[in-house]
Amino acid sequence: MAYMMGVDGGNSKTFTVITDAEGRLIARGLAGCGNHQVPGIDTALANIIKSADMALEQAGLRYEDIAFVQYGLAGADRQKDFDILRPCLASLPFLKWDVVCDTYEGLRAGTKDNIGIVLVCGSGTNAAGRNREGRMVQTGGFGYLFGDRTGGGHLAREAFSHAVRSWEMREEPSILPDKVAKYFGFTDMGQVFDHFLDHDIAEVPHDMTLILHEAGDEGDALAIRLLRRAGDELGRGANSVISRLGGFPGETIPVVMVGSVVQEGRNPHLLAALRDRIAQQNEHFEFIIPKMAPVFGSVLLAMDQLGVPVTDSIIKRFEEYGSYQ
Repeated sequence: MAYMMGVDGGNSKTFTVITDAEGRLIARGLAGCGNHQVPGIDTALANIIKSADMALEQAGLRYEDIAFVQYGLAGADRQKDFDILRPCLASLPFLKWDVVCDTYEGLRAGTKDNIGIVLVCGSGTNAAGRNREGRMVQTGGFGYLFGDRTGGGHLAREAFSHAVRSWEMREEPSILPDKVAKYFGFTDMGQVFDHFLDHDIAEVPHDMTLILHEAGDEGDALAIRLLRRAGDELGRGANSVISRLGGFPGETIPVVMVGSVVQEGRNPHLLAALRDRIAQQNEHFEFIIPKMAPVFGSVLLAMDQLGVPVTDSIIKRFEEYGSYQ
């Protein structure tokens, strides 16, 4: 019996699953942050090991029983990152393994052949893709200084900043000031303004993005403009990846979307602007929102490495398993 292990290492959690060659879920493991850029490589590696060991113990398996391990890790972006990660992962006694950026888990989870582009819009954002020649490129994912202009954190700051501007009449009237005040437990935006300045607060919670979605759903013109701007920016990332890969001649381009902003928010204004921007440069494309947890994208990559046929029944199983809850 061949067993595959998928490891999804993110900023908050490292989730590991073990399946057999028919996609049956054998075991799960859960630990802390698996992104070496956040707590450091020693802590990230310890969490990866803890998560993997938890799954192995639950399954009653040993390291040598795993035919292939696919790591999908946040922070595995550049050669410098792989130079750090690969020697550490090689210290684990798995016989065969590979590591990719967790972005590519999403691409595999949303496509049949691992060809297309993937847009990530969660707390941060990036775009990546893979063509039929196996070439892979990434645009974004390194923060504002390096060109990023959207993501949950950015949208939360935009919501707060434009709430202040609307309250001060530097922007059009909006319901954002009232919503922001209510979010922080105050009666008006003036109290929020003073509270932040009095206590030297310079950041806002990322889940304030929900306020922007709420205001947009209620027809607020300012919120809709900010959401459309975010969608346009995601479209620019998509077009960048498509162009850098040389396009997908004669094909309908799969555009896989992952991350809370696009998977859970699904704001029609954002998605419409995204579609409009991509359509300016590409005629044939389709949006895909994966139904399976990202970690099963890693398992699919492991199956690809072993030459295991991925059947419709395997995909259905992975979609039904859910995440780490």
